Amino acid sequence: MPEGHTLHRLALDLDEAFGGTCPAVSSPQGRMAAAAELVDRTMLEATSAHGKHLFLHFEADRSIHIHLGLIGKFQFSAYAPPTGQVRLRVANDTIAADLRGPQLCALRTPAEVIAVQQKLGPDPLRDDADPEKAWARIQRSTKPIAALLMDQSVLSGVGNVYRAEVLFRNRLAPMTPGKDLKRASWRAIWRDLVELMPIGVRDNRIDTVRPEHEPEAMGRDPRVDDHGGEVYVYRRNGQACHVCGSTVRTVVLEGRNLFWCGKCQRRK
Repeated sequence: MPEGHTLHRLALDLDEAFGGTCPAVSSPQGRMAAAAELVDRTMLEATSAHGKHLFLHFEADRSIHIHLGLIGKFQFSAYAPPTGQVRLRVANDTIAADLRGPQLCALRTPAEVIAVQQKLGPDPLRDDADPEKAWARIQRSTKPIAALLMDQSVLSGVGNVYRAEVLFRNRLAPMTPGKDLKRASWRAIWRDLVELMPIGVRDNRIDTVRPEHEPEAMGRDPRVDDHGGEVYVYRRNGQACHVCGSTVRTVVLEGRNLFWCGKCQRRK
């Protein structure tokens, strides 16, 4: 599932292509036809993201709310007739953005947008994020911090890659209960996310290794993986840790694969 940086990047790309204009909005597949008709050729006033949720804000207080889910994606291309199952198309005379396979695509009122956002935890990529709201929930929970970081009602936008990597970078044992996490450790996690996630937006991929652990610095081959950038532990189970050489481990936690280094990540 795309992590928060992907949605923020999409918001920027959509705004660059269509912001401040009145694009053609349609639903070639037909499932969003009525909603698309209401915003077709009206002003796209702003685009925004909150965690893994994307919002296209049109005039007359109408917003399209999108959650990509596991298989959803927006594809930008030079304008041509749509092909395949396109749920939503935003287009002008030169470019088209086609949405396929989203988990959610719905028309919202401003009040409904606010209601969605109020259920989400703070997003490290948003200027209005308050990390204390996440900390208030973390310090009361007996769940492992590795599970809490993936709970979108606690912290918004962090997925499997960022949670594994930020825990490694801060040498934190992933099974530490939230109530046992030190406040200083939470602040360090938040600072790390605020530093790393904008890089993901900029580069449209996740890179988390520090300069001294880059392939060139270590004399190792670059990572080859469909998910992109250089990482410490994500999807590196059975391989040697870049820092200590121990074998990277994996375990299923709440239905998702967790990756960590048992030697480096001992801090509670």
